[in-house]
Amino acid sequence: MSNIYGEWLKAQRLAAELTQQELADASVMTRSHISHIEAGRRIPSKEDARRLDMALNTGNVLSSFLPDDDAAVADYFEAALLLEQQALMLREFALSFVPGILQTERYARAVLSTSFPPVSEEECDRLVVTRLDRAKVLAGPVRPVVWALLDEAVLRRTVGGPDVMAEQIMHIVDLVERRRARVYVLPFGLGVHPLMQGMLTLMRFEGQPPVAYSEGVQVGKVHDSPAMVERLEGAYDLALGDAMPLQESLAFMRATAKDYGHRDRTHHP
Repeated sequence: MSNIYGEWLKAQRLAAELTQQELADASVMTRSHISHIEAGRRIPSKEDARRLDMALNTGNVLSSFLPDDDAAVADYFEAALLLEQQALMLREFALSFVPGILQTERYARAVLSTSFPPVSEEECDRLVVTRLDRAKVLAGPVRPVVWALLDEAVLRRTVGGPDVMAEQIMHIVDLVERRRARVYVLPFGLGVHPLMQGMLTLMRFEGQPPVAYSEGVQVGKVHDSPAMVERLEGAYDLALGDAMPLQESLAFMRATAKDYGHRDRTHHP
């Protein structure tokens, strides 16, 4: 992600002889938010940019040249990955695949091996390592708080074979039993729900505005707009309200994993 915007902001701040904290105070923002904008990790909202222009006497430059936070770009996930590592709370919704931070190695390899155009075995290895590195956010005992909302299709579509699915689902069950994550299932019987258009991640931070990340086929978007984030949070809350309760979801996942285990034994006597 290009950081011309953040570098220009920093240059204007230094020219005005302001510290990050002084600029934060003048623009009614936090110092950490200013730091992330300057480093290219965040894009300010339109209101933030307007206040920065006022604080730095830069006319409407920062408002007019805001990076398009809703543009789909090839390297979209770089920004999302940085944000994921900083978040205090992650709320995931998955429509087709297990969310990346919850994936096992064999499940991740099965997913990544279906890429088009095809990737070499070496490239697949590299992608798997990157995917598993993301799961390190779960290494801490408490932070980030992780919730996942799984469409039943995530559990029913066999990825990598019955044994891979049994292992993957029990990995999620283990995270829930250790109280490291809360995972809820949206059953097929529910019918239509508000999140059926794609996957979604909601992120909350310390001293910074929340962010949302949505993904579809070959496209992803980081949403920094407060109005958009609020809409996506509302859709997530509606869907969560229709999901199976935690213990019911846990029992459903255990039963599904057991069924995969039976199928695996049937195929391998």
